[in-house]
Amino acid sequence: MSPSASERIRVFVTGGTFDKEYDEINGQLFFKDSHLIEMLSLGRCRLALEVRTLMMVDSLEMTSADRNLIAEQCRAVPEARIVITHGTDTMADTARMLAERVAGKTIVLTGAIIPYKFGSSDGLFNLGSALAFVQTLPPGVYIAMNGRYFAAARVRKNRETGVFEEIEQGN
Repeated sequence: MSPSASERIRVFVTGGTFDKEYDEINGQLFFKDSHLIEMLSLGRCRLALEVRTLMMVDSLEMTSADRNLIAEQCRAVPEARIVITHGTDTMADTARMLAERVAGKTIVLTGAIIPYKFGSSDGLFNLGSALAFVQTLPPGVYIAMNGRYFAAARVRKNRETGVFEEIEQGN
């Protein structure tokens, strides 16, 4: 018997460092395929997941149309628990927009500072944390990075340290 929507977790892939590859010839990072399924397998994930790739973009290149698509998809799916893989540079912006536009669901955005394919990525840990947090946090929008979670309205990426941190509301 397949799990019901109330038991499943929806995972949306949007790209970001999480899924970047390195081209050794030209020294550029690029997108090929998502590494999410491989990461879930490596982590021996036993959760009922429904995975869909929405886009493969660097978050600095994400448009308002891209963010609108993410919000529409979050509202449209039957699952009440959603994890979104996202680039870290504008993750907080997307989280705040989702908090304004999607109600009644627990949404956790996560990403990586170092690409998964580099072997020393924080992505696997962040993905596992996001999957745990989405099962335990109340409805709302959050960011999960480095073992911590942050409410959408109270988080930023510190560009000097590369670490997400809590901020006072309104800053």
